[in-house]
Amino acid sequence: MFITITLRISFQRNKISFLILNRGETHTIASLFLLLTINTEAMALFGFLRKEEKEILDRGLVKTRENVFARLTRAVAGKSKIDDDVLDNLEEVLVSSDVGVETTLRIIERVSRRVARDKYVSTSELNGLLRDEIAGLLEENNSTDRSVAGFDAPLPVKPYVILVVGVNGVGKTTTIAKLAYNFRKAGRSVLLGAADTFRAAAIDQLRIWSERAGVPMISQKMGADPASVAFDTVTSAVASGTDIVIIDTAGRLHNKTALMNELSKIRRVMEKVVPEAPHEVLLVLDGSTGQNAFEQAKQFTAATSVNAMAITKLDGTAKGGVVIGISDQFRIPVKYIGVGEKMEDLRIFDRYAFVDSLFSDNR
Repeated sequence: MFITITLRISFQRNKISFLILNRGETHTIASLFLLLTINTEAMALFGFLRKEEKEILDRGLVKTRENVFARLTRAVAGKSKIDDDVLDNLEEVLVSSDVGVETTLRIIERVSRRVARDKYVSTSELNGLLRDEIAGLLEENNSTDRSVAGFDAPLPVKPYVILVVGVNGVGKTTTIAKLAYNFRKAGRSVLLGAADTFRAAAIDQLRIWSERAGVPMISQKMGADPASVAFDTVTSAVASGTDIVIIDTAGRLHNKTALMNELSKIRRVMEKVVPEAPHEVLLVLDGSTGQNAFEQAKQFTAATSVNAMAITKLDGTAKGGVVIGISDQFRIPVKYIGVGEKMEDLRIFDRYAFVDSLFSDNR
């Protein structure tokens, strides 16, 4: 007797759930549900984070990891257990790694509670303890889950409109191209809108990247009304049944009023075609700038309603700790991180994989 089985898998931190549904119509039992929960120490044991993906992430964070490890080694030198001196040194390590003062104090508080609860914690356990507590902190702060933010995740509406904001030089255009490439690779149809009509060569630059990504682009001449470009883009997307629209914007942070007015106008015209558009306002930040990224995040979140972030250029810097601080302080999901120049190097932000890569001794 043959049984047809549908296996539905979902996972959370350190737990995988399998839902097995038996749909064999010839059986006297019409359906059979078996919920099997397996507790694991690491999701990677079951291969849910493919080895090649983990290697890309590890490689992209190598400078930050080496920096953190060197500082942690000095922080615990000559100590056998975590005490007040080690905690003071750890605070200095985190602040100097661009995690940010406020976030560092929250991490130290969590670590202190853990040490007090467990009575004796050796310095050899510090890396694992930091992994646990920082991952827990990011979980509380609404960091994006891989299953939610995946390039192949179900879309709540079509076309799903993403408005990309950020100052010039942070990698905004390349991030748009990498998003388009990865969405297309996942089977989505994508349309780009070149609404940065303010910066010289911005349209040509985006056109080159759109060709590399293999997706079409809507544009007008330099100096055109950005809202007009956005309107044309979403109108074309609706007519063609496009899945995802990604719209570039000018990075005029030096004039906050002009930026707010421009983005507000873009919203108004798009809503005439696609209600509630844009569905996502993605702020792109350069992770290599460390604390400057915090300042940019403050100014942009004050100017417009950002609801997602992408942090780029983490492969060329030792300041990757900024991801932890920004995620914690702004309570806005970090959806993507850039860890290299290749199209595939724009990664979905997985808090557990990120923290594991940062504090695992896999140099």
